Amino acid sequence: MFDENKLNAFVGQVLGDLGGAYSAALVKIGDKLGLYRELQSGGPATSAELAERTGYSERYLREWLAHHAASNYLDYDASTKRFRLPPEQAMVFADEDSPVYMMGGFENAFTTFENEPKVRNAFRTGEGVAWGDQAPCMFCAVARFFRPGYVHNLVQNWLPALDGVVEKLERGAKVADIGCGHGHSTLLMATAFPNSTFIGYDFHGGSIEAANEHRDEEGLDSGRLRFEQATAADFKEGDFDLVTCFDALHDMGDPVGAAAHIVRQLKPDGTWMIVEPMAGDELSDNFNPVGRLFYAASTSICVPTALAQQTGLALGAQAGERKLTEVIKEGGFRHVRRAAETPFNIVLEARP
Repeated sequence: MFDENKLNAFVGQVLGDLGGAYSAALVKIGDKLGLYRELQSGGPATSAELAERTGYSERYLREWLAHHAASNYLDYDASTKRFRLPPEQAMVFADEDSPVYMMGGFENAFTTFENEPKVRNAFRTGEGVAWGDQAPCMFCAVARFFRPGYVHNLVQNWLPALDGVVEKLERGAKVADIGCGHGHSTLLMATAFPNSTFIGYDFHGGSIEAANEHRDEEGLDSGRLRFEQATAADFKEGDFDLVTCFDALHDMGDPVGAAAHIVRQLKPDGTWMIVEPMAGDELSDNFNPVGRLFYAASTSICVPTALAQQTGLALGAQAGERKLTEVIKEGGFRHVRRAAETPFNIVLEARP
């Protein structure tokens, strides 16, 4: 026997999930074709008016607009038949500098469908799926997803929460950004602290190329900011005042080994800042929308990446502060504390 009310409620939930899954491709189309930006800058429009403004097919736009209105992504005025992008939705879809810009999240979700055959096979073998073997557009999507959080928190809140770090950066410090990806975090720090030098390291060559391109676009001095291909366990230079890891430690196959290498590369009074996805220590603590999102990404991206590397500890994106602290201390750090947090991130400060 089953409870009909519970069944109906669950079917409603699944219909919402399916609607979201089907929407990912349409959101990506809206982004790539500039439809959100056009509706934001040009104002409400009928499908015919939007077709005239953009040069795109009216029939396709009509269906796209209808979907977006049914999804509450756009407002619809039945009297004028015009569709409007409200300011709140614009912050999610159109404004790249918004703290809640989510386009990278949609793109990242899209890449999990491309990854699915490889990850499905990994379920059978227990092997990993290397970062470089995953969907080609995933690296850009990941960088785009995390960038808004860094833009609105890194310099303003996270670095000031560390003991004495901002003062060092203002005077002139040496910084390593491990797992820098496309370099958004490194670029933000280098721009904010012109007296300091920064090296971004990542084991993915394509990401390093992209990071160097971003640096050149920003016009930053390559003598003060550079990006190099290296892992968390073999990057060199040493004598760092600050080492940072942004949403990267849980992706490493040997996070304990990474911690052990990092502590050796720091000055005795240096600091390691670890930014990780927000998570509770108990499984049930993460049964919420943020935990659901991160567990999905972790299954398709983070765990396969870690299992493809040496050791393959595979912390997962929802490791939690307790487990992260154990790993960091096992690597040789004596002092670990939570310095800051957001709904999406936890920021840990580790010192030798």
